[in-house]
Amino acid sequence: MHLWLLLHLAGVVLFVGNIVTAAFWKIRADLHKNPVVIHSAVKNVMLADFVFTLPGLVLIILSGIVMAVQTEMLAQGFNWLMASLILFAVTGVVWLAVLLPLQRAMIRYSAACVDRGYITEEYARASRWWAVFGTIATLLPVVILYLMIAKSF
Repeated sequence: MHLWLLLHLAGVVLFVGNIVTAAFWKIRADLHKNPVVIHSAVKNVMLADFVFTLPGLVLIILSGIVMAVQTEMLAQGFNWLMASLILFAVTGVVWLAVLLPLQRAMIRYSAACVDRGYITEEYARASRWWAVFGTIATLLPVVILYLMIAKSF
């Protein structure tokens, strides 16, 4: 059980750490208003998702399933774990259905910004939506983290 918990915590650090850090660097790049810096940042946000977020996600899911089965938590009805799983699923839907397409669009739009030498409205619009849904997809795992630490209900 200790190994699975360690793997779970490592996954959480990778997952939550990357979503917070990637947002920080992307927002900082946007504040510079330099198309080259922005384009580099949005490409690296996507790369970081594949290098850190996805492995973290795999560790969280794999270790979480093993620990839930070992402790029979899933058979105990609606509790902090079930609430966390629902929030985790919502986070996944937001990421897959909204954030990934927005990130791909921001890469395309920011490349056009580099060519034009200024930030286009298309990029600015996609970036605003990314900020809105990115905030949601960041706050939900923070709530899950709280539930898992507090085991409050």
